[in-house]
Amino acid sequence: MESFYVKIDQSKILSQLVPLALTGVVMAVFIALLHAALLVFNAVPFSEPITMQFRWIDVLIGATIYLKTSIDFAIFIGRLMAANPGWRSRVAIEIGTAAGNAFGTILVIGMWVLLKHVDILLALMVFIASLVLFELAHGSLEHFTSWGATKKNQGLSIKKVIFLLLHGFLDRIKKLIDPILSRVMPDLGEKMKGKSTLDWKNLLKFSMSVPFILGLDDFAGYVPLFTVVNVYGFAIGVIASHTILNIALFLSPQKTIVMVKNEIVSFLGAIAFIGLGVYGLVETVRIIAHAL
Repeated sequence: MESFYVKIDQSKILSQLVPLALTGVVMAVFIALLHAALLVFNAVPFSEPITMQFRWIDVLIGATIYLKTSIDFAIFIGRLMAANPGWRSRVAIEIGTAAGNAFGTILVIGMWVLLKHVDILLALMVFIASLVLFELAHGSLEHFTSWGATKKNQGLSIKKVIFLLLHGFLDRIKKLIDPILSRVMPDLGEKMKGKSTLDWKNLLKFSMSVPFILGLDDFAGYVPLFTVVNVYGFAIGVIASHTILNIALFLSPQKTIVMVKNEIVSFLGAIAFIGLGVYGLVETVRIIAHAL
């Protein structure tokens, strides 16, 4: 086996192909695990069964939401790959982050399945998730701040007006929600520090924790969507888009980071998060009204 590893080490083509091929295998394994987990959730007494129907629109929505919330992940993993070069490290990072992403998604679905029949708890979960979506919208602003830049001999452009209106609105919302989110879901991303030169097992373990440390708020933000899209297809989209992002990072970390930080994408993402946040608040009111 070691001679096989050495052969891969000595071949530029194999050292690219092996990790890339493995991403597909890992994705298939975790989609199968997702399928099995949903079958278990459907067996929970008194639970409303999740429709095990594959629809491309649900997959596309899941993939889009994941990729929009993965900017910090892409930047961090790009740095982690630079600090831990080589195809073996890439394999550890791929397996670890894919596992963390899949388990986090399954965990959120499981909590939703268990709580959605307890109206008050479900309302609380959707309410917190809605606040998280407003937080994600505010975080998107930093990626198109150039729209609000002041230039000589230039009046108010449409982009600047849009940016200033969004910034003002989201700043006010953030002041209202920060006291709540800071207690319920502190920004774990601020505590994340880069790791370098880890051995394979420790790199695997650390990579598995990255989606939770950087993406705890993103997982919570999925919840309001579960009443809009099919959960099965949405979760497949999340897992598949993680694979796509990892492949892009393997091939070109710098170009991938630039792409996910695109100004137009960030603007559209902010609008989508605001819309979903408002929808979540409406759902919270509806759930409480139904409980009363």
